[in-house]
This record gives sequence, structure tokens and C-alpha cells, in this order.
Amino acid sequence: MNENELSFKRLGRELKYEGNRLKFYEDTYEMPDGNVIKYDYIQNRNGAAVLPVDDDGRLVLVKQYRPPLDGVTLEIPAGSLDYPEEDFTVCAKREAEEETGIIVGELKYISTVYPLTAFVGEKTNVYIGFADGYGEKKPDFEEFINVERITLEEALDMIAKGVIVDSKTIIAVFAYKNITDNK
Repeated sequence: MNENELSFKRLGRELKYEGNRLKFYEDTYEMPDGNVIKYDYIQNRNGAAVLPVDDDGRLVLVKQYRPPLDGVTLEIPAGSLDYPEEDFTVCAKREAEEETGIIVGELKYISTVYPLTAFVGEKTNVYIGFADGYGEKKPDFEEFINVERITLEEALDMIAKGVIVDSKTIIAVFAYKNITDNK
């Protein structure tokens, strides 16, 4: 099938619920075969995520509680853009400093990811950031965060053992491994 044979045509979108961060829609689509379906769609704000690397080459991750998992995760600093036109690199640097205290200098773009393409409209730009200084950790009021500094080998082992399960973190760690392997 070519791309046109796979394309759906949106006929309508109805806002069903608006929460603090998310908007829930019901979309109506015409499928390529002419049938019409209803489709759930969630819109979240776009954001940025960054894997900070400190002066010793250690990866700086944050440990925090995540309500959907009802547990604590180990992941890279990330957050939503403060406004739709905010530059993703500004957001990434801000999140690194707010969540870890690291002031990022050089920032290397890794990828744009769409965490749940089936039903969530959100994109996150993922970066690796190299420490250029150290400030004060200033998490948002609802964030209770511990900072963990680990080696690349420890991070890879934690991914293999299912300790690190966050997709943007896994992407960033493997990208960093690729960069260090190719030096």
C-alpha cells in the first residue's frame, strides 16, 4: 500500500475533558476503506529532556515518584515548554539546572520522540548536555527529586535489569554510548 492508501481523513474533533495539563478529545475519522470511526486523542504540551554529563563523565539522573506507575523512577531531567514557542534547548537547559543543579553548556541534539504515537500528541526533543558549571537545584513545587550520578556502564546495566524503564532516558543513554564508542 502506498501512503495515500494508509491515510485517514479527520472529519471532526470534540473536546471531551480538559485537565491541568492534558486535553482529551474524541476524533471522528474516515478510514481509507470509507468506514468512519471514533478515536481517542490526548494532547499534552511539548517538552525537552536532557541527559546531563558531569565533569567526571558521570550521567546525572533524577529519581522521583511517578503517579501513573505508583512508584519511583530513575530518569533524565525533562519538562514541558513554558509556552508553545519556547525554544526546546532553553527548556532542556532550564530543566537540567532546576532538577539537578547542573548548568549545561554544550547541548547535543539526539532526537525528537513521540512517546505514545497511538493516541498522544506530544513531542519531546532529547539532548545530551555537558556540564559548564554548577548552580542550585530548584525543582518545581510538586517535584520531590533525588539526584543520582552513575557511570554509563551502570546505566546500561540498569536498563538491562529493568531498573531504568523511561523511554526518553533509554534513548539518551544509548545515544551517549554511541557517541563515546565513536570517539
